[in-house]
Amino acid sequence: MIRLPGSLSSIRGRETLARAQALKRTWPVVMDLCVAGIGLACFYGVVRIAHYWFGHAEPEIVISLSPRALPLYAFYSIVRIGLAYILSLLFAVGYGYVAAYSRRLEPLMVAGLDICQSIPVLSFLPGVMLAMVALFPTRQIGVEMGAILLIFTGEVWNMAFSFYSSIKSIPRELSEAASIYRFSRWQRLWQLELPYGAIGLVWNSMVSVAGGWFFLMACEMFVLGTRDFRLPGLGSYLQTAASENDTRAIVMGLAVMIGIIVAIDQLIWRPAIVWSDKFKFEQVEGGAHVRSPLLHLLTHSGALRTLRRHTLDPVSENIYCSLAQRRERRLSLADGVTEKKGSAWFRWVAVLLLLVAVIYLASEALILLRQVRAPQLVAVLHGAAATFLRVNIALVIAAAWTIPVGVAIGFNPKLARIAQPLAQIAASVPATALFPVILLALIRVGGGMGIASILLMLIGTQWYILFNVIAGAMAIPSDLREVAQLFHFSTLQRWRTVILPGIFPFLITGMVTASGGAWNASIIAEYFHLNNQTMQTVGLGAQISSATDHGEFHLLLLSTIVMALMVVTINRLVWRPLYRLSETRYKLDA
Repeated sequence: MIRLPGSLSSIRGRETLARAQALKRTWPVVMDLCVAGIGLACFYGVVRIAHYWFGHAEPEIVISLSPRALPLYAFYSIVRIGLAYILSLLFAVGYGYVAAYSRRLEPLMVAGLDICQSIPVLSFLPGVMLAMVALFPTRQIGVEMGAILLIFTGEVWNMAFSFYSSIKSIPRELSEAASIYRFSRWQRLWQLELPYGAIGLVWNSMVSVAGGWFFLMACEMFVLGTRDFRLPGLGSYLQTAASENDTRAIVMGLAVMIGIIVAIDQLIWRPAIVWSDKFKFEQVEGGAHVRSPLLHLLTHSGALRTLRRHTLDPVSENIYCSLAQRRERRLSLADGVTEKKGSAWFRWVAVLLLLVAVIYLASEALILLRQVRAPQLVAVLHGAAATFLRVNIALVIAAAWTIPVGVAIGFNPKLARIAQPLAQIAASVPATALFPVILLALIRVGGGMGIASILLMLIGTQWYILFNVIAGAMAIPSDLREVAQLFHFSTLQRWRTVILPGIFPFLITGMVTASGGAWNASIIAEYFHLNNQTMQTVGLGAQISSATDHGEFHLLLLSTIVMALMVVTINRLVWRPLYRLSETRYKLDA
């Protein structure tokens, strides 16, 4: 081997060191430029969407199947789903927090979640869309807000259940530590409850956005009688392509949607998963971790670090100090009884106004239900029994494969890096876009709408269970898994003593939301327009879709009430006792 002279090797060493230092100085600048580019792109998007929304309302929108229209349609759909997700996240945190800590309101609020998640999107559509258009009669923002609120109704409920379940399962010693250090409610929320519920919120956010893509077609292609509320977007593009049997347009639309889903996974969900992993409740350092290049870029950006050091940290510190001072003054006040009376008076007024509104709406509903005839009632009950059977078959099939697969993904970070994006793509691709192909294939092999409806329910709702099981498996402390390995637990012992107790609260959340999602998906699974024909089977979802198509609001109301009552009854008799079991027996305490 030829050895270089000492002077030459030292020169090359200095050159290598100089290049490394130059790269070290250049890389933060490149990252800052990337962050600045993202900021400018977001600013342009806000300007573009504001110009479109606040423009004059278009009486009838013609959906173009040209490939040139896809980028703009995709942008509009992303904005709608993104804003609906932000509303869902804020609502889920606020609703779950109040439901978890208010003993008086908890039964009512949990029952409200049960009812709302069981009401199909089509039941919300007429009232929400007409109300938004009436608020903004001359602007496009009215129809846009209606679509966003409808997507919100398809995203929010499982997130609210997840955060509520996370708060109820916070380990006892963490709550006692927060009480000992006299945390204010704001401090508990930011330093205990949100971090502890972060893993569940992130994974349920992913499945919520997937649910938003699922109902995007219905929200962007809504026609009520003679009024046309269609909106330009990916959902309306795919629905129009399916109606016209344009295979090329369907493939292009699905390709764009899959590309968007992959980009969202890499730009949003992967950094969020890596960020939430630091909130795992464990006493030893875990092994392998999922990594995100984008999160690394953001954490090593000099501009963001300077902004946080000189702006965000001082502001947050001032907020915490002022909240602590207010709490001390409030505790030292002698006239606390007067404040309690004032707050009690306010609560009674709010309850009274709510009661008046409920009585008025109930009376209007009873007047509308007087139009229902006995044969129609029998048909609705018959359809409810058929849909109940399909929902439970779909749940059993979903649980049979999602529990072992979800645990495997949650325990293996290397597998998660591959399987999580694939699951996100599969969950986000609307089953309604694939349903015509599935339905035609089943009809050719001798099946029908009955089997096809079960398959569509399964495709649309199995992800609720899978993503919650993954979140539960990731939340199991590494020390418990290491103890099971140290004592050479068998596979059955590991499942009985570590895995099932660890994922149980998450599994119940997934089953509850999957059950509500399956009932909700029945409106599409049991009633479908294909080649200018209406294909349907006996079911409650078919009753709701048919009543919406024909403007029979009394049947729509009756079918919705029956569906809500069935879901609430199941939750009360089955899921609620299991929730209490997860809070008492399977709470994670050190």
